[in-house]
Amino acid sequence: MLLAKAILAGDPIKVFNHGKMQCDFTYIDDIVEGVLRCCDKPHTANPDFDPLQPDPATAAAPDRVFNIGNSQPSELLRFIEVMEPAMGKEAIRDFHPMQPGDMVATAADTHALEDWVGFRPSTPIEEGVDRFARWYRGFYDV
Repeated sequence: MLLAKAILAGDPIKVFNHGKMQCDFTYIDDIVEGVLRCCDKPHTANPDFDPLQPDPATAAAPDRVFNIGNSQPSELLRFIEVMEPAMGKEAIRDFHPMQPGDMVATAADTHALEDWVGFRPSTPIEEGVDRFARWYRGFYDV
């Protein structure tokens, strides 16, 4: 939302690592679908859970943690390039070097989610950005 707002306002956007950082851009409907499927299949506690040698895939409590992401990392610069026509305006890019602590690339490992509920987010970046931009423009009347 901040990127869309900045593009429409003509404000510069900070682009770290010159836009070469990669991450998953996951459309909200995919997140909602994953969460709803998990709600329909509650997890049970693992009676063999050992707190002295914990396994992050299981727990003594009846809960479970999943990555819900697209698993198809895209460069930040690519995201901006897709966002510009969807918003109808070119972004003013303010390039900066990589910041300490930033990751060059991240991607969700959704295998546990797929195994548990049979779902993997799959909305392509172009479709997700287009749908987001239409919602944003309508919601904010811009």
